[in-house]
Amino acid sequence: MKHLMTGTLLLASSATAHAEVLAAAPDHYELKQEAVSTLTPGELWDRLIHPEVWWHPDHTFSGASEHLSLDLKAGGLWKETWDDGSVAHGTVLTVLNGKLLRLDAPFGPLQDKGVNVIWTISLAAEGEGTRVTFTETANGTAASGLGELAPAVDYVKTDAITRLVSED
Repeated sequence: MKHLMTGTLLLASSATAHAEVLAAAPDHYELKQEAVSTLTPGELWDRLIHPEVWWHPDHTFSGASEHLSLDLKAGGLWKETWDDGSVAHGTVLTVLNGKLLRLDAPFGPLQDKGVNVIWTISLAAEGEGTRVTFTETANGTAASGLGELAPAVDYVKTDAITRLVSED
């Protein structure tokens, strides 16, 4: 999370991602990222449920995306396992195949802040492609410093949606 960024990104796949910090305070933030992909909803869902394919390795504990996995059922984990350790990045709350994935997911530095983070990823057909929307809401105490973390988390999630909708 070295870079801070919000705004619109142009992708090689001709899709655009729009990211926005909707609200930020010491004890709360709300983020939203949207993109339209040329991938069909089924193709995009298949990418989504395999984070090892699209999540950036710089945003893992092990430095390798291939250590990521997602157990696609309520109570299942988005986790990372490697020789020297493991981490549960999030717990699956809701799966509506092809349409919606919701996680209780205090990714990365949010885990040691004692915050509640809900991440919702929804897919909807748009023309011959798919609109994907990520929303994230985090709540904690004022000591959590969530307002200061919001731009960095927004950057990571914008990178994630950009990589997700890519056809590579």
